[in-house]
Order: sequence, then structure tokens, then C-alpha cells
Amino acid sequence: MAEVKVEPGGNIIDIKHVSKWFGDKQVLDDVSLHIRKGEFVTILGPSGCGKTTLLRILSGFETASEGEILLEGADITQTPPHQRPMNTVFQRYALFPHLNVYDNIAFGLKLKKEKDNIIENKVRRALKMVGMTDYEHRDVNSLSGGQQQRVAIARAIVNQPTVLLLDEPLAALDLKMRKDMQMELKEMHKTLGITFIYVTHDQEEALTLSDRIVVMSEGVIQQIGTPTDIYNEPENCFVADFIGESNILNGTMIEDRLVRFMDTEFKCVDEGFGENVPVDVVIRPEDIYIMAHTENAMLHGRVSSCIFKGVHYEMLVQLPNGYELMVQDYNAFEPDTEVSLIIKPSDIHVMKKERTCNTFEATVVDETHIEMLGATFECQPCGLEKGTEVKVEVDFDKIDLTDDKEDGALEGDVRLILYKGNHYHLTIVTDDDDYLYVDTNDVWDDGDMVGINILPEDIRIIKY
Repeated sequence: MAEVKVEPGGNIIDIKHVSKWFGDKQVLDDVSLHIRKGEFVTILGPSGCGKTTLLRILSGFETASEGEILLEGADITQTPPHQRPMNTVFQRYALFPHLNVYDNIAFGLKLKKEKDNIIENKVRRALKMVGMTDYEHRDVNSLSGGQQQRVAIARAIVNQPTVLLLDEPLAALDLKMRKDMQMELKEMHKTLGITFIYVTHDQEEALTLSDRIVVMSEGVIQQIGTPTDIYNEPENCFVADFIGESNILNGTMIEDRLVRFMDTEFKCVDEGFGENVPVDVVIRPEDIYIMAHTENAMLHGRVSSCIFKGVHYEMLVQLPNGYELMVQDYNAFEPDTEVSLIIKPSDIHVMKKERTCNTFEATVVDETHIEMLGATFECQPCGLEKGTEVKVEVDFDKIDLTDDKEDGALEGDVRLILYKGNHYHLTIVTDDDDYLYVDTNDVWDDGDMVGINILPEDIRIIKY
């Protein structure tokens, strides 16, 4: 993603082109991010996306392999953690079990050799801020998880850091406690006025707390924006799928304000894509109007399932042409009910496709073989000399997956599954960290190991 521009002088933190390797595995790939003073910024993404590594680089517990970190314009890339005006709150609290609440909070102040009266005032102020005024003499082991987390936050803020880093601090709490703490954190941020940088995999948490959200996947920033922007205007399929529920469909932008998907033309509000251009279409389930069957509606179908979700009902509607849509509504339509659907133009979000086929670098081995992705594949006669560098294209639906990885020309694991209304779009990562994209009707689970085959006639060789 391109570097985000902000007004000069408005940033407290500038992360510039940061990459990180652990051995031969890259966990951060050219990350650039600017954080304004006083912001509540959440770094959001699935496990293994690099968000915690980025936070640890900010705190100084890890060092970037490439790039630099600036704090108010000063380079702190190599500055040790204890010299950075930042404090970190961890998921597991990291409280000292042999110290009571007061001494846990006062620990950092005592290290700085602050006067006793100053320490007392600061600790009492911090305790009041986290709602634990009467707990100063309690043993930390006697506290609940939520109370321990409050102590951990108080210990972090008592040192008056410029930036507070929070690494999934609510993950270990039960649902009700987590929601209560979210509100308290939001209020604390407002009261303190300092910069909060928060790491989580919980999308609802990110939407609730943040001024801006940074969505990450596979070590790369996918999108930066306000919660409203991230939810209503996702920039790609990953963001649309990860943030909330979505119907994600292949489409064709016929012309400005007219898009075709599910074999039907729809008016929309999007412009500037060109004519007859492949696109991805996102429709939130709550934006589809469902009603009893009527001839005047755009779409007709049959309810295949209906599940009560506490606030709304979630229904799957099967259309006659084989497509399936998820619909959320306050009214329930029982399975096998004939229904009609309406989608307003403003509720159709069109996105530029990131890719339309697989593209690989390859080398000609002989007349009927090429080497790519660390393996040799048979191809149709190419008429090129051995050693010729070529580009290879393979359509998404022309890659064959087997559940016995030994049966494939190479192997990989399923990393991302997108349901596209009538098929699945999979991201496969090989042992050499190459990416393949596969359209299939077969059901696979995230993390499945698969064998990968490509038929000779499905390999298109393009000479440079």
C-alpha cells in the first residue's frame, strides 16, 4: 500500500519503510505509517499478520531489519526500550505477583527515584483513573482478570508516557468484561489525551475504539482509514471479508454507474473504472432488503437457512442461477420460504480487482517443460531455447488441488478463503512462500495442506 500522507508537523510517530525478517521468513514488508499526536490507532489483522511484531519494534523490544522509526521527528530506531517515552500493556498483564497493587503501580516511579509524596499522588491519580481507588493494598493474585488489567494500565499511565502501546490487552477477558473495558479505555484515552496504539484481531473492538484503523495481512498494510471508511469503503477483498460480514462477488463494470454481477445488471454509484472491466462487488448482508415474494423485486430466491444472532436473523438465500447471498434482517423468513430481494445502488460497493489470473516468473527447461515456483511443470511445445526467461499465466480455475500433498507437483497450505457467491477463492502459500490463487467449488479449511497440479494446456507462456 502506498505511504499515507498527513500534514507536516502533525505526527508523533513516523514509521518509514520498515521490514522485518526472522531468519528467511519476512514478517513485515515495507510498512509505512504515520500516527498523529493524541490519536487512538488500532492495528488490526489475523494471527501472524505482523501486527505484534510492528508494536514490538515501536516499543524497542525488536529491531527493524530495514527502515526507521521517528518519534516527534527524532530517530529512535536503535534506541533501547527504557529510553523511549512509551509504555506497553500486554495481554498477560505481566504484574509482579509478590507486590500489592500500590507497589506494582509505583514500581517504575521508584526506579526513577521519585519522592515518596510525588509517587503517592501519581499512584492515587492513576488508581482513580482506572476505577480502583480502594484496591491499593490488595494482593494482585486476589484480583479478577479485569481488575488485573486495570492495574496493568495504571502502571503504564502513571509514568506519563507520550505513547501508550497496548498488545491485545483485553483478549483474556470474558465477553462482558471486555466490552466494559473497551468503554473504559475509550474514556481513558479521552481523559489522558495521549497517543494510544492498540493491537487486536477483534474487528468489533477496532471499530468501537479507534480514530483510525490499520488493517494488516501477511506483513503488509492493506488499508488505513476511519472505522466508517474501513467498513463502508473497503479497498480490497481481504478488508471486505475481514471487517464484518460481506457478500463478495465477481462482477463486470459495464460503464459508469452500471455493474453486472450474478448474471444481472445493477445500477450503482461508482464511476471511473472504465467500460467492461472485471471488478469485485461487495454488498453488506444488512443492506439487502428481504420480503415475501413479489414480482416487482430485482431478485428472487429461496431461504436455505435462518439463524437467530441475538439482534438480527442471518439468512442464506439461494438464487435460481446458483448464487447464494447472506442477508441480515430483524424479521425471520423460515427455510424453504420463497422471498424477493432488493439492493439499492448506494449499497453496492465496487472495488478494483487486484488480479485477474495467476502470474509467475519461469524459465524454459526444454521444449515441453518449464521451471516455476521451485518445481518443474510440463507445458505445451513452446519453441523457446533452454534458459529463456518467460512470464506464465494460469487462470484461477485451472489449478488442481489434492488433499494428498504428495500427489502434487508442489505443495502449500490454504491461507485465505473467500466465498464469491457460487464458488470459493483460495489463497495458497507454497513452502517457498510463493502465492497462488485458486477458484474451486470444493470446500477447504484454513490451514489445510494441499498438493498443487497444473495441466500443460492450462499454462500460458508469454515471452518477455
